[in-house]
Amino acid sequence: MFDRRILTHFDFFLILLIIPLILTSLYLVSEISPALFRKELLYVGIGFVIFFVFFLIPWRSIRWLIPFFYWITILLLISVDIFGVTKLGAQRWLELPFIGLTIQPSELFKPAFILMLAYLIHENPPQEGGYGIKDFAKFSFYILLPFILIAKEPDLGTALVLLIIGYGILFLVGVKWQIWLSILVTLAVAAPFLYGNLHDYQKKRIHDFLAEKPSYHVQQSIIAIGSGGMTGKPKEDATQTQLKFLPIASSDFIFAYFVERFGFAGAVGLITLYALLILHILSLGIHAKNDYYIKVTAYGIAFLLFVYTSVNILMTIGLAPVVGVPLPLLSHGGSSFINFMLLFGILENFLAFRFNFLYNSGSKVTFL
Repeated sequence: MFDRRILTHFDFFLILLIIPLILTSLYLVSEISPALFRKELLYVGIGFVIFFVFFLIPWRSIRWLIPFFYWITILLLISVDIFGVTKLGAQRWLELPFIGLTIQPSELFKPAFILMLAYLIHENPPQEGGYGIKDFAKFSFYILLPFILIAKEPDLGTALVLLIIGYGILFLVGVKWQIWLSILVTLAVAAPFLYGNLHDYQKKRIHDFLAEKPSYHVQQSIIAIGSGGMTGKPKEDATQTQLKFLPIASSDFIFAYFVERFGFAGAVGLITLYALLILHILSLGIHAKNDYYIKVTAYGIAFLLFVYTSVNILMTIGLAPVVGVPLPLLSHGGSSFINFMLLFGILENFLAFRFNFLYNSGSKVTFL
């Protein structure tokens, strides 16, 4: 029998916040390219299948397998350096034998990374006052190892996102303030050395960002956003996108096309929707008390959404360097969308099945 308490704890509000973003993505991509729209439909279908599959996996019961998932993905990251496929000057992909498709291990690593931190913190919860230097060093090993491997590809953007997620989670869970102060001083001293070790294309992005005249991509994006006015334009009049002036309009710069179509009012509505989604997920972690699987997973997803959304939007208006960061659930593309749906499925699992640990009824869930 299906236990109704699953529905009691299932977070339907999270789904209600996600669906408008997915529908908006489909609508915009269909206007840009019918061919990309068909691919987007496929990605959405796969994403929902992945959501339900990962929702039904008994994560708490098989938590002992989480370190195995983490180290498997670490091995994949290491193998990129040996067997990796190079595209656009970066060695970030692995080719699947016999079928010719490629995968990006750094994308696969994100869910394993968040689950591993949840597992570690659950097994070693913080004491009063937060973690000390010994525990902080242990967690830092699991955060810095993938950072080094991914930055080496080079993919500094993804590496920094993982760094922010990892230490952001620790900040919210609790670490002694003296440790954070020491880190800030160290970063300030090491900043010139870190800049000197960046790749030339990474330095160029920073230079373009600081230059008086923005790059071509950003110029076209700003023109598209400005031309949208207060309420936007009809599809036929959105010339920046329809005449192909706006580059990568369906993915990296989809926010610019959205504002060209729906104007300042639409931009405010979209940003508000993202803010509600992030704050809602963050609140799930805050109210989870000592359930660190919910707490850490919610914090991780909230940080991932916040970093991707803020960097993408700031990039399109010229207030951040141009990097390949998609707008979550809106940009065309399979890996990012499927990753988020996978993470939402895991979070919903931790929420919906927590009664097994909250109640003493001894009830079991059986699916027919």
